[in-house]
Amino acid sequence: MRKTTLLIASLLSAVPLVAQSGSETLKSPDSKLEITFETLALPPAPAAQGFGRAPVPQPSAQGGQLTYRVSFNGKPLLLSSQLGMDFQGHQSLGTDVRIVSADRSQKDETYKLVVGKNNPVRDHYNALRLTVEDNATAGFSTGRRLVMEARAYDDGVAFRYVVPEQLGRNSQSGLAMREFRLVKELTSFRFPTDATVYPLYRNSDRTSYEGDWVKTHLNRIILNQLIGLPLLTEVPGVGWMAITEADLDQYAGMFLVNSAGQTLSVHLSPRLDDPALAVSSLLPHNSPWRVLMIGDQPGRLVESNIILNLNPPCAIADTSWIKPGKASWNWWSGTSVAGGPPDLQPGMSTATMNYYADFAAKSGFEYMLVDAGWSARDGNILASNPQVDIPEIIRHAGSKKVKVWLWLHWTTADRQMSDAFPLYEKWGIAGVKIDFMDSNDQRMVDFYHRTAKLAAEHHLMVDFHGANPPWGLQRTYPNVLTHEGILGLEYNKWSALPDPDHNTMIPFTRMLAGPLDYTPGGFGQVTRAEFVARQMDPVVMGTRAHQIALFVVLESPFQSVADKPGAYDNEPAFEFIKQVPTSFEETRMIGGQPGEHAVIARRLGKDWYLGAITNWSPRQVEIPLTFLGPGQFTAEVYADAPDAATAPKHVTIDKRNVNANTKLKLDMAPGGGCAIRFRPAS
Repeated sequence: MRKTTLLIASLLSAVPLVAQSGSETLKSPDSKLEITFETLALPPAPAAQGFGRAPVPQPSAQGGQLTYRVSFNGKPLLLSSQLGMDFQGHQSLGTDVRIVSADRSQKDETYKLVVGKNNPVRDHYNALRLTVEDNATAGFSTGRRLVMEARAYDDGVAFRYVVPEQLGRNSQSGLAMREFRLVKELTSFRFPTDATVYPLYRNSDRTSYEGDWVKTHLNRIILNQLIGLPLLTEVPGVGWMAITEADLDQYAGMFLVNSAGQTLSVHLSPRLDDPALAVSSLLPHNSPWRVLMIGDQPGRLVESNIILNLNPPCAIADTSWIKPGKASWNWWSGTSVAGGPPDLQPGMSTATMNYYADFAAKSGFEYMLVDAGWSARDGNILASNPQVDIPEIIRHAGSKKVKVWLWLHWTTADRQMSDAFPLYEKWGIAGVKIDFMDSNDQRMVDFYHRTAKLAAEHHLMVDFHGANPPWGLQRTYPNVLTHEGILGLEYNKWSALPDPDHNTMIPFTRMLAGPLDYTPGGFGQVTRAEFVARQMDPVVMGTRAHQIALFVVLESPFQSVADKPGAYDNEPAFEFIKQVPTSFEETRMIGGQPGEHAVIARRLGKDWYLGAITNWSPRQVEIPLTFLGPGQFTAEVYADAPDAATAPKHVTIDKRNVNANTKLKLDMAPGGGCAIRFRPAS
């Protein structure tokens, strides 16, 4: 069981304070954010029924319902919202409690990541550890207790439940109760007004999270509608907030439901083996962090590192083998190899895979990905089918300084990973792409952790495809380079999504949780009117400049470049894909609005890369280059050609001399974009 104690990096010791009231407030380091925990007691109803206002709950040292509320710049972002837990066979904990102690601490340090969007990362927060006791059991030898841990950062607040070992209610022996059998959380999020929200609607908690994010209002969401994470919201006149989770371990993943009026509540995925339970474990036990990312603009949330900060430090001693990079990939184009040798036929074969290895080497890619179809027909991932000689593919790729990733179905990986991962390490496999989990119940969360740990022991990197959105596991196990949990480019093989509207939504929604395996790079651009979904040689909507800009806009340390090798032959815009890194040291959100446009700049070393995309509306944006810092730079600009609205493959490429005082004006066609590399002038 992982320890739940807070690690404190402060010259001041944490001094327990006996609570004198039913209220405790925690402020962020800059004092702009506040989260207040209260025990609210409902006053007696007026003697004359039907007259006067309804009684208003008040904080009480004697206890009541445990709640929290959040303010930003002195304005309410969330009103008093319920906290608590329902356990199997026991009454709820949190509905009638009193605060017995409040311990405060602080931390300010930096740490380094192996891969990511920022490096190093600052972890700066104020913390509160609040202990409450159940009034209903207070008369016994030891009342039931619940601990709330909270952290306030300048870019958000987070809290989690810690349930310690409990003595039996009428226990004469004093033996501890060790079982944690959670039916549901009572956590809610009560908004002060009808907020603008950007939900991902789900019909079931057995989901791939591959859907379209929409813009609507909180009051328009039907009761009990299931909503995936993260949920972006805007409270008018107050600020932007995203609700998500961090450090998900030995627990069920979280959804949200519209429970009443302007209140959202937590829904936990039930266990498959016991649907009446969400979590079954031992005490002591803690929940994941319930995270509220907060800022005055949506772009501030994109820059946040709060989810990583809330996860445990790296658990891998030697990380030198973990390398970000791009991969050639045969699956998206239907294993078509147009432009290859005349005698090479499409399909899953040793010759075709070697062709993709050659393309990766020629393009400067670190990897090639062998997708579904390579293993034996019975699903045995310890052996390949007769047409695919994996050891020979690895040998051939290695001779070109390219390493190989393998696709796996999660059920087979679950059964065979203890044998397969050591074998893959012996073969020289670099990583595994594991697919079709489509769930975040407690069993599947355990699978994610077991896989990450065992893969690390055998020097394998991981791409969790067909997965739920990440929660910061990549800090603890940096060999986990990316998750899917997104409707990505693969859908253009059978649907009219994704499109530019969708692409401009996901940086502000799904990407807030962490890396996403979207697989950009389709070079068969067509207009919206010309689009037809097809399995072989699929095409994409939006311009070519939009598609290459996605390599900057969308965070993923492992990027599978979607199209076939022949699609990139003699195409000058492919040069940007070859150059752009997949892991960075600094990320800046330059501008944008969800579903409208997005402009993101990322730095590695002294070079900056900028990606700008727009929805179906043509757009001119002016970009101040203050992020460049001192000195002169050469900007290599890949932009929409003047006729890109009707000829979306057309790109203009030019070089400009710029510095931090320059303001670039970019004209983007409908569904257009722009990609720029800035290099210090020699």
